[in-house]
Amino acid sequence: MDRTRSVLAICAATVLAVPGLAALSSAARAADADLARNGGFESALDGWNCTAGSVVNSPVRSGSSALKATPAGSDNARCAQTVTVKPDSQYTLAGYVRGSYAYLGASGTGTTDVSTWTQSAPDWQRLTTTFRTGPSTTKVTIYTHGWYGTGAYHADDISLVGPGVDAGQPPAAPTALTVGTVTSTSVGLSWPAVPGATGYAVYRNGAKVQSATGTSTTVAGLSPSTAYSFQVAAVNDAGESAKSPTVTATTTAGPGGGPSDLPAHALVGYLHASFANGSGYTRMADVPDSWDVIDLAFGEPTSTTSGDIRFNRCPATECPNVESDADFKAAIKAKQAAGKKVLISIGGQNGQVQLTTAAARDAFVSSVSKIIDEYGLDGLDIDFEGHSLSLNADDTDFKNPKTPVIVNLVSALKTLKAKYGDDFVLTMAPETFFVQLGYQYYGTGKWGGQDPRAGAYLPVIHALRDDLTLLHVQDYNSGPIMGLDNQYHSMGGADFHIAMTDMLLTGFPVAGDAGNVFPPLRPDQVAIGMPASTNAGNGHVPPSEVNKSLDCLTKKTNCGPYATHGTWPALRGLMTWSINWDRYGSWEFSKNFDGYFG
Repeated sequence: MDRTRSVLAICAATVLAVPGLAALSSAARAADADLARNGGFESALDGWNCTAGSVVNSPVRSGSSALKATPAGSDNARCAQTVTVKPDSQYTLAGYVRGSYAYLGASGTGTTDVSTWTQSAPDWQRLTTTFRTGPSTTKVTIYTHGWYGTGAYHADDISLVGPGVDAGQPPAAPTALTVGTVTSTSVGLSWPAVPGATGYAVYRNGAKVQSATGTSTTVAGLSPSTAYSFQVAAVNDAGESAKSPTVTATTTAGPGGGPSDLPAHALVGYLHASFANGSGYTRMADVPDSWDVIDLAFGEPTSTTSGDIRFNRCPATECPNVESDADFKAAIKAKQAAGKKVLISIGGQNGQVQLTTAAARDAFVSSVSKIIDEYGLDGLDIDFEGHSLSLNADDTDFKNPKTPVIVNLVSALKTLKAKYGDDFVLTMAPETFFVQLGYQYYGTGKWGGQDPRAGAYLPVIHALRDDLTLLHVQDYNSGPIMGLDNQYHSMGGADFHIAMTDMLLTGFPVAGDAGNVFPPLRPDQVAIGMPASTNAGNGHVPPSEVNKSLDCLTKKTNCGPYATHGTWPALRGLMTWSINWDRYGSWEFSKNFDGYFG
């Protein structure tokens, strides 16, 4: 025992006697760092590129969030990020997973790529592996994934520990931000160059809206006669600078209220013109002046894929008080003379329309034109539901759709818009499933392989955003949807309408689309879809909750727990299913709208 102590003491003394050795050892330890960004998923999926994944609050290994990803038959639900590393250096990759067939690995190491996995982890299990970078390797991709067609896996607290790379300091904040050309829908900005900056982040009303590589940009998609505030931050590999001082600009007035000449706040309703139900038939002449846009429900196809649309008015056997065609057309003209817009709505719950071929596209244009011309209508509402729109497996970029039913629909609508001119009113009434669900799942396989319709309206809306008069998403008959706060929101109160509408007015990343962001719509293009009564559909809310939604979105008052990303006093208004059900409910919905907006 005594001899052992003597040898250890001599060795320790020898080590300490070597000049600089202790300091080098300490410096080496200090150089190691965790290079994984957002490894605990506390900032949603920031830093990660996932084919199928979302952040959940339970189960978590630590903190308040973790990754949940569900593989599909052709997708292993891979989440990855690329990390800057030092060449010829040792790194340790670790993380916690649970579920079946969960993998953790690194590729592009420049030596031997590595991975580790577990076949079954009913509770959190730590996976770890090591690798050495190649002599010229500066970037490594770390990833986690499951296995094809198996259940969901969870991941949390992923780390990559090894020598860090000195990225230097973030640049200084830009100064002298200046407003340039201002139009009714855009504001030009410029600023002096910042030394060391590789790019710039542009903020509108406190939210980042776009990036710029030079020292000027134009922020578009704005509303006429609206005040906005702007800031700019400089960016380099070390991060983002503080924001510049704020500048403000007010867009100019639009051209006479826009091509559709709608009132500043409009009420949109569907009129049961081709069928009867428990709400009773309402004659066109009996629709109150409260309604600014009247959608005739519905024009339907002769077959799912024909593209041939017919509008058949409700027969007298079903609707005993139905007016004659002559009286119906005269009432339409009277509404239009009073400044109202009357549209034909195509689709509905039972009207599946799939424009799978060019012939179907052309038949759609021809048959819809005949309906518009026969009744002297102002435009068209697209209410495609069910399987009318879906995405192919390779349709991952919403800005460049490939699926024929989407490509042909966009082409048909652009043709109709060109045929009837700027005064043609084009509206859409998709369900939340087809729009906001694209934030989480987009395309075949992105939602556990269950449904290729998630987000399928996004390519259509984006392609037609310059032609679109109104988008009124159906905020009803919907399951829970994740908002921009990465929390699920459910029907039943103002919160759902606020969160869903905020997504449209702020823009949102589209899942599976290589980081592309669905740009915000103008507030004058957006109306909130709600049921007129408890009989009209799931998700009805009382007038007090309707008003809370409007207060929050247009005034930023009565907002509740969800924090909106702006204030939009130019929000166009409300849409409801339906005029008939509102009449059945003693006009509660429309009377409340009139009272709110005067």
